[in-house]
Amino acid sequence: MNGSKQWITNGTYAGIHLVFAVTDPDKGSRGISCFGVEKDTAGLIIGPEERKMGLRASNTVPLIFENCRVHRDQLIGERGGGYGIALANLDGGRIGIAAQCLGIAEAAMKEGVQYAIDRQVFKKRVADFQASQIAIADSRAELDQAWMLTLKAAILRDSTGRSAQASSMAKLFASESCNRIVDRMLQLHGGYGFVEDFPIERYYRDARVTRIYEGTSEVQRIVIAREVIRAFEID
Repeated sequence: MNGSKQWITNGTYAGIHLVFAVTDPDKGSRGISCFGVEKDTAGLIIGPEERKMGLRASNTVPLIFENCRVHRDQLIGERGGGYGIALANLDGGRIGIAAQCLGIAEAAMKEGVQYAIDRQVFKKRVADFQASQIAIADSRAELDQAWMLTLKAAILRDSTGRSAQASSMAKLFASESCNRIVDRMLQLHGGYGFVEDFPIERYYRDARVTRIYEGTSEVQRIVIAREVIRAFEID
């Protein structure tokens, strides 16, 4: 096995890596197989930890494979079945990122609203200014919408095992609304939101990647459109 894969979460600590590799180049997606490769396997090199803008508590490394020998008994599922295994995990992963966005946004709301209540400017609380109230109202409304989309996707996933459109909608809306909410709550902090003294600075950095991993926002839109079009074609 030769090649590399970037952005492996907890790659430094994992005892076993699930690796998707091409075993039959002429078969397209049906030529991809899944293997379980143990951490200390010869030829598996764990790269240096990435220095990220956010999510600094989460270990992220590249994995490099240089003549890494794998055996038949390390095959997960059937030969050529790796693509299906990978796709089966995407929908659940996207719900997980949507849920992460809910947590970041809720934490940001807590910090932003409390700061707006405590902070006084021109003998008025920041929370008493109409512009602040609009930011708070828009954020709460968006966050509740994100909650509903995420819960809907989770229910579909649990009940039917199929949630491609719902998962992508939840991930898309939750991640983009999370970024907007954190930005508004940082704005309520004024200059203090830009320094490490307040938690909102960390939430701002942590939120940004949610629009990228487990499929970018652009990819989610492609998935949603594909599923909508497919449903009309079936009808």
